[in-house]
Amino acid sequence: MLYTDKTIADNIYYVGVNDRQKHLFENYLPLPNGVSYNSYLIVDEKVALVDTVDVAFADVFFKQIDAILGDRPIDYLIVDHMEPDHAGSIGLLRTRYPNVQIVGNKKTFDYLKGYFCIDSNLLEVAEGDALSLGKTNLQFYFAPMVHWPEVMVTYDPDRQILFSADAFGTFGALNGSFRDDELNLEPFWDDMRRYYACIVGKFGNPVQTALKKLSGLPIKIICSTHGPVWQSQIAKVVGLYDQWSKYETEPGVVIAYGSMYGNTKQMAEAVAQGVVDGGIHRVVVHDVSKSDPSYILADIFKYKGLIIGSPTYMMGLYPLIDSLLHKIEERCIKNHVYSCFGSFTWAGAACKKLTDFAGTMNWPLVGTPVENKQGACTDVLQRCYELGKQMSAEILK
Repeated sequence: MLYTDKTIADNIYYVGVNDRQKHLFENYLPLPNGVSYNSYLIVDEKVALVDTVDVAFADVFFKQIDAILGDRPIDYLIVDHMEPDHAGSIGLLRTRYPNVQIVGNKKTFDYLKGYFCIDSNLLEVAEGDALSLGKTNLQFYFAPMVHWPEVMVTYDPDRQILFSADAFGTFGALNGSFRDDELNLEPFWDDMRRYYACIVGKFGNPVQTALKKLSGLPIKIICSTHGPVWQSQIAKVVGLYDQWSKYETEPGVVIAYGSMYGNTKQMAEAVAQGVVDGGIHRVVVHDVSKSDPSYILADIFKYKGLIIGSPTYMMGLYPLIDSLLHKIEERCIKNHVYSCFGSFTWAGAACKKLTDFAGTMNWPLVGTPVENKQGACTDVLQRCYELGKQMSAEILK
């Protein structure tokens, strides 16, 4: 099964798998480029496996392990994260290796019992504890809420390797190699931001806490549970996590709108033209009925300005805009400037609700929101254009 070199470092092997079949991650996030589930095998006087893979790929997973170990058993399973895309094969692993000792923290074991009814042959570790495999010594550090409460990371201080659970992970299957210096990384950067925005985005403060904790550890290799094994790009990926978890943005504007009959769309186009003429040229316009929310959220995490438009629908917001606002709010996104526009036929409600959202998020409201009754006339479009220019002026201050 191992027809290519899977070595990360001396006696450490990549035994992850690619998923190119799944359409939706967590059954709601599109995966146009697939995703990898990464697992790592450490072979010393004792053998340790760091995390497993989605149970749908257990057969391929175990064949890779067998190709390295043969009949040799696994002594320890280190569970850094209990989410089923990584922990899904634990039950089968315990069946194959009944004497394997499972290493985790107290919360890990609560989840382990709940998911797999496993409550025996466990080795509980605390913050900073160490485990010797022979020449290899591993240390454990907790990273709660990055992005589940039980998350911890495993560190090899001698080789300066961090097994980081979901931190620094990204969507995207690995095409031909798991090493970052052997991959075309261009597709991964956008997928990494989308992964962060949708999976980790709510937990900026815990991410900052984890980064500060790990900042004292020299790191040469990062082994995440999704995406490339980072070696040549460590400074960049850590820097991106630092930026995103501080909700730092770039100069640019996201315009997200819903439109039933085209009038709100015309307003969005006028706003976009105003933004560009005002001096900001990085503008992304999303029709929420076409753009998946995960891509909209990824762009919101990238750019400073956000302008949302909606028609009034049943005396409220267009449903997909209402849903987008909820997703933004639950991620506690900070440090944005915001404005809005709305339309209606007989009674307006959308523009007021969108305006109130600025207060909900504690964002400064730029300019005067534009509300349109019925068809989008020249006067209304001119005000939308001016609103776009005001947003650019605010960002360029």
